[in-house]
Amino acid sequence: MALIHFNEAGFDKALQSDKLMMVDFWATWCGPCKMLTPVMEQLAREYEGKDVIIGKVDVDEETPLAQRYGVMSVPTVIFFRDGKEIERKVGAMPPAAYSTVLDANL
Repeated sequence: MALIHFNEAGFDKALQSDKLMMVDFWATWCGPCKMLTPVMEQLAREYEGKDVIIGKVDVDEETPLAQRYGVMSVPTVIFFRDGKEIERKVGAMPPAAYSTVLDANL
């Protein structure tokens, strides 16, 4: 599965699905965000074929989305189920911090 780069319309459409979503709110100027990108890409490959959508939202390009979810610092990874936030991780973390949440909710 390729890592999805969401715009607002694509994000809202994906949010309506019944799949678990993991979304990285990031910025191009953010050092920790750059460190998290390979982790997100790795997780997208590992969870390919499973009932999960893994994507990214550039907070500078999609400011309304960042504001809607109260993203105050980047990177912020938010997990959604049935259109609702179920967990949030702020700051770059090791892959296990994210895969634990994914596994617990799949």
